[in-house]
Amino acid sequence: MTKTVLVTGGAGYIGAQTCKALAEAGFTPVVYDNMSTGNIWSVKWGPFEHGDICDGARVRAVFDKWRPVGVIHFAALALVGESMTEPSGYYRTNVGGLIEVLDAFRSIGGKAFVFSSSCAVYGAPERMPIDEATPMNPINPYGASKAMGERVLADYERAFDLRYAALRYFNAAGADPEAGIGEARVIETHLMPLAVDAMLGRGGTLKRMGDDFPTRDGTAVRDYVHVMDLADAHVKALRSLLAGGGSLIMNLGTGHGASVSEVIEAVSRIGGTETPVEQAPRRPGDPPELVADSAAARAFLGPDALKRSALDEIVASTIAWRTSDGYTRWLASQAGE
Repeated sequence: MTKTVLVTGGAGYIGAQTCKALAEAGFTPVVYDNMSTGNIWSVKWGPFEHGDICDGARVRAVFDKWRPVGVIHFAALALVGESMTEPSGYYRTNVGGLIEVLDAFRSIGGKAFVFSSSCAVYGAPERMPIDEATPMNPINPYGASKAMGERVLADYERAFDLRYAALRYFNAAGADPEAGIGEARVIETHLMPLAVDAMLGRGGTLKRMGDDFPTRDGTAVRDYVHVMDLADAHVKALRSLLAGGGSLIMNLGTGHGASVSEVIEAVSRIGGTETPVEQAPRRPGDPPELVADSAAARAFLGPDALKRSALDEIVASTIAWRTSDGYTRWLASQAGE
């Protein structure tokens, strides 16, 4: 029999990709999702349970039913700008919901917990690249909620001997078109899909948020990681915990940053069409540059780590997904066609 793993937020972009990786590794992923941003067509590799992580009774019922050996926790609110104007929901879901999941897992004797954290916990550090010893100093409620989640996990480890992996990943991007999964959101805020859509003539002109950052070309710099590499890292972290390994905190980034303008150039070059761009003000809460020190990740994950995360490969896979039949059908369904 395969081992069951509960994946909260498993109908989402990174969650679905991780469910695929879990199934390929011999696990049975059980998706728990409230479908606020997830897509049911991305639940392909295991059972589905509908529910909200803030609903403690429902969470406990699902844990009692499936008795998972581990949890990979993606479910969260994750829009930086929205967190600045609606912080209450971010703390209620990202911290309160985490506690509901942890307590339900603890009630069945669970010990291996993988937490989707974020480079947003660091805020806007002056020194690049960012290693794991960089102090946490979030500058928006989203980042603060993730930092608080890590504190909760550390306290649960001390009190209850829970082992955890806090994976602080940088900018998830790319897609897995062959598996029929990728970013598909009604409200899209991520640069890569927005740039591709603008290049393809969908959705109008791309807004370039800020041109006065203290960076090499004035636009914000981010470290982009292919979603398939992120999924593999989550599975490897879970396996380590299940094998008795200790808790770990690890950046997931490549160590190489790309500016907004460089991403736009890559999309235009690979797509073969100029991307229409208009300049816009900075987005509140955005740091100028976030680039990982990837030494710890590469040492833990091995020589094949982050093998898909070159910028051109990420862009090419995003274009392939957003021109695929599956994504085109999803677009048509949103338009009521």
